[in-house]
Amino acid sequence: MTDLAERPAHALARAIAAREISPVEVVEAHLDRIARLDPQLRAFVEVYGDDARLAAEGADRMIRAGHAVGPLHGVPVALKDLIDLDGRITTGGSAHFRARRATGTATIARRMLAQGMIVLGKTHTVEFAFGGWGTNQHMGTPWNPWDRETPRTPGGSSSGSGVAVAARMAPWAIGTDTGGSVRLPASFCGLTGLKVTVGRISTAGIVPLSTTLDTPGPMARSVEDVALLYTVLSGPDPRDPNTRGIDPEDPMPVLRRGVRGLRLARMPAAERAGVSPEMLDAYDASLEALAHLGAEIVDVALPFRFADLLATSAIVMAECYFFNGALSEDRASLLDEDVRLRTLAGAGVTAQDYLRTRRMQQEMKALFAQAMEGIDALLTPTTETAAIPLDAVDQAVMPSRFTRFGNLLELCALALPNGFTPAGLPLSLQIVCRGYDEATALRIGQAYQGATEWHLRAPAF
Repeated sequence: MTDLAERPAHALARAIAAREISPVEVVEAHLDRIARLDPQLRAFVEVYGDDARLAAEGADRMIRAGHAVGPLHGVPVALKDLIDLDGRITTGGSAHFRARRATGTATIARRMLAQGMIVLGKTHTVEFAFGGWGTNQHMGTPWNPWDRETPRTPGGSSSGSGVAVAARMAPWAIGTDTGGSVRLPASFCGLTGLKVTVGRISTAGIVPLSTTLDTPGPMARSVEDVALLYTVLSGPDPRDPNTRGIDPEDPMPVLRRGVRGLRLARMPAAERAGVSPEMLDAYDASLEALAHLGAEIVDVALPFRFADLLATSAIVMAECYFFNGALSEDRASLLDEDVRLRTLAGAGVTAQDYLRTRRMQQEMKALFAQAMEGIDALLTPTTETAAIPLDAVDQAVMPSRFTRFGNLLELCALALPNGFTPAGLPLSLQIVCRGYDEATALRIGQAYQGATEWHLRAPAF
């Protein structure tokens, strides 16, 4: 049973479809691991054990009867606690909403359920999904499983999803990314995470942080797993106007095409300042590996410094305040005080500030597109360092220097493990591509993982 929890999602799917294993065995293996590990790791807000077992029994019967509904039938998944399931509690990471029950099901959850996938439970998030370290003062901060002794940042806001997948309590999970919230936990927890372009995956039924920038995305142990789940999630949805006119994408036909002939840009040398030596060494080795696989590594002159775009947070602050301002203004409300301060900052964003940032966003998109002419992807570290101890976190500073520009400029990006520190903490590479070019990001990531084994390592939990 333990062995089943160690298998990646694509291997589970193939074995279930071939009737070599049953969904009942797979679900039980993961529930057993949750029962043993989650009391310390605290990845899950709620575990749907009984319902997951019933769903697994039903899936097993359908598959044995020759009525599998899709290639992922019977494979379990975990959902970030922003994603509505009809009748289930969705807290959005807030103790204030501990009793809030959803009155509908999010589109992405519907799509997974339609494929016969089985929801194991909901995972922790930073309150309102507004934070990059993964902390939560009232609902609890998940424990990064790569250090058994010292509590370290799991990355946020999709902290529980990152910890659940890294600790093999779920084969894959859903996160959301508004400034890096899929990629940051992927970096700190040694996972592969895909930040999609706005409109590529529906946000209907997902508690919003910023309707302009929010993007749901898959988190898994490999590019292949991420690509499989992405094909289920993507596509237009009448409930989300941002998806209108955006066709579903199947990255699988080009996934193994390799990188020969692609032009991949290294980040400008000035951006190396402030990045840990270990992260830079892993980054440089990744560039060498991709060059060895046939990619051309080129220089690029960007129209901005990554840190400059950290200051362009008016969009998120204003939109978060729109949704959560009244609750944050109520000093009697039980809120994470760090998140309260971030939310209240939105009250100071004027209409001029907001519209000026939106105009700058469009200008920067055009300038970045010009800079990337003839280049297939920009490569950066995902974070400046590996996961740091929780007691070293400065909540006034976010770890999103290399991630936030991807949201602001409506790009897509893939984070994947590319090394480890001497202390055994994961390091991460980010592959940034043009908007709606997720297939290329996945193709590059698959080539890299085909030549390396960093993504195969597991924490000793």
